This record gives sequence, C-alpha cells and structure tokens, in this order.
Amino acid sequence: MPATSTRPSYAAVLRIPYARRTFATALLGRLSYGIVPLSVMLAVTRASGSYAVAGTVMALFGATVVLLAPVRAALIDRYGPCRSLVPMLLAHLTALGLLTAAVWRPGAHVFVVASLTALAGACVPPLGPTMRAVWSRIAEDRALLQRAYSLDGVAEELLFVSGPLLVGVLVGFTVPAVGIVVGAALMAAGTAGFVTSPAVRAMRPAERGARPGTGGDGRRVLGRIRAPVGAAAGVGLALGSLDLLVVVFAGQHGHGGASVAWVLAALSAGSAVGGLLNGAVAWRRPARVRLALLALGLGLALLGAGLAPGLGTLALAMTVAGVFVAPALTTAYLIADEAVAPGARVRAGAWVNTATNAGSTVGTATAGALAGFLPVAVCFTLTGVAVLLTGLGVTRGTRRAFSADRGGSACPETEGKVRAA
Repeated sequence: MPATSTRPSYAAVLRIPYARRTFATALLGRLSYGIVPLSVMLAVTRASGSYAVAGTVMALFGATVVLLAPVRAALIDRYGPCRSLVPMLLAHLTALGLLTAAVWRPGAHVFVVASLTALAGACVPPLGPTMRAVWSRIAEDRALLQRAYSLDGVAEELLFVSGPLLVGVLVGFTVPAVGIVVGAALMAAGTAGFVTSPAVRAMRPAERGARPGTGGDGRRVLGRIRAPVGAAAGVGLALGSLDLLVVVFAGQHGHGGASVAWVLAALSAGSAVGGLLNGAVAWRRPARVRLALLALGLGLALLGAGLAPGLGTLALAMTVAGVFVAPALTTAYLIADEAVAPGARVRAGAWVNTATNAGSTVGTATAGALAGFLPVAVCFTLTGVAVLLTGLGVTRGTRRAFSADRGGSACPETEGKVRAA
C-alpha cells in the first residue's frame, strides 16, 4: 500500500504510476459523452424536420444508456476491461457511423434512426465507472482515493460543460452530423489509450466464488449500496429539475437563453469548487454521515432558491447548491466502492451513475409537469423537499448500520473502510 501524507495533494494523485496516462485517455473518451447526445439531437432534428421525432430518439438513447449501464458494468467485472470495452467500442462506433450516414441529409427514415441511436446508447463504453474502479485499485490509501474521486468528478463536470460548447462551434460552420463523427473519434482514441494502459491491463476479471454479499449478482450488489444509490438519485433529480426550472424562472422574469446559461454555469462552478474542497479536507466523520449532511445541505439550498426574487439572487443560490453536488456524488461513489468486493466495483459505480441519470430524467419530467400549473417558487421548494427526504433516508440508513455494527451483524471490514474514507 503506498504511503501518503494525512492530506495528500492532487499532484500526489497524478504521481501514482500510470495515473496521468490512464486518466487523460479516459477523459478524452468521456468528452464524447458531452458531444454525441447534443449532436445526435441536432442532426436528427435537421434530418427529420420534427422536434417530436428528435425527442423520441433521444429518449430511446437515454433509456438504453441508463438502463443497460449495470449490464455493461457487469460484463467488465466478469471479463475484465480489455476484453469487454473493445467489443463495446466497436459496436458503438459501428452504430454511430451508420447513424451519421442516415442523418447526413434530410429525409432519414425514423425507424432506422431510432434503432441505430438506441444501439449506440446500449453499447457506449462505460469509461467513467471503469476509471473509478481503476482509481480504487491504484490509490489504495483511502485519503488519496478521496482526492482521486474528487478530481475525477470535477473533471467530468467540466467535460459536460465543454462538450456542448464544442458542438456549438462545430454547427457554426458545418452540419450537426459532423459532431457525431468527432464524438466517435474521441471515444475511439480515448478507449484505445485507456485499455492499453498498464493500470487497466493489470485489472483482472472477478474471481468466482467470492464472499457472499460482496460480489455476486446485481441484486446483492445493489442491496449493499442502497444509501449511496438513493442519495445519487436525489442529486440527479435536483439537477434534472433545475435545468428546466431555471429556464421557466428566466422566462417569467423577462430574461433570455444567455441568462439561463449563466445561471447553470454558476451551478457548475459551485460544483467544481465544492468538489475540489471536498477532496482537500481530511474528513473525520464517516462517509455515510457526510453523504446525509451533503444531501440535506443541497435540499436546503434549493429551498432558498425558491425564495429568490431575481435572476442574480437565483444564480447565487445555484452556486451554493452546486457546492454540495460534486461532494455528494463523490462520497456516494466512495461508499459504493467500499461496500462491495473488488470484483464488483464497476457495477457499484455504474449503479450510482445510473441512479443519478435516472433521477435527472425523472426530475426533468416532473418539473415539466408541475411548472405548467404551479408557481416556479413552489416547484423549487418541492424539489428541495424531495432532496431533503433522500438525505433523511440516508440518515436513517446510517443509524441502522451503526446499530447493526454495535450488535455485531454488520460487516466490520466494510464499516471500517468507510470511516477511513
């Protein structure tokens, strides 16, 4: 186990053997996540001439990405990253290539476009969960792993901001389908570099006959990570709701799309700052307690957003809310990582990621339904209450785990690792 200081720096994370190469290639591939969806939506809209068709196609893409994420993660746990990611990449690139050809010119057949988009989503390589499993393996010191996860979360936040900006530049001088090609190229280069990294090649498939309750099937894995999955769903619900509620708020106060972008940028900036600060602190409280407090803090910040009288105040409230987002997700990933055996870490991370995305989808749909007949301030309040409830749920789960630990029925090894995170 590598020796580190009490508060290892972010530079120490990048000094881990092969960390910089592995992380850089993973980020290169993950940049595709911020480019391909928007490019597909714009290209399908142009090719079909229908926003309804584009919406349906993107719903299929999102459904296959989210719902099949645990399946893809299970394949990586079972067969290893190299043997699993390469076939996924080839299938993903094939689907994107055919999709590009189908939407290059107007008049694309809806069924063909929908089928290819769904296939592309079903095969997308899960570089995020796999990279976090790599971090867990190479950053064995728990304080160093906390830094690594925080760095990973902040970098991912920046990717999802910069990806759409790149698409905006591309569509300024070419057809949207070019964005699909660029995203596919980034995924190909990133995944190829990732799977050839010695840190990734050293990862072995899960051993059969692992200790019951730590690896095993999907239900066993999910049963051990209910708290972080629930908290991640709450954070995702908040993010999905805010994307729409900020638009509604700006429209009601006479502001345009540029103002919406600035408010959402404030949310991302707050998240980046919160993620960096979270990784820099040597926490003494158990990770489950921190997760509950972070969820409660996010809920209270959203209640405050409901009281905002204007866009400037709302931007400030969004900045405060963002401070809790990245730390909450990072802590959820840490808890999930510690709750399962090494052979199930990709699945555990994928479940947290799936919960975030699913919560975001539900949040957007719910906010859209409520904003039609409720004041936007009430919608912010209801979103905050929902997140508060997830925080209270984590709190109750933490108390039960503590009681079980005192009674001797909890897993001492897992609990000890969580407290050290």
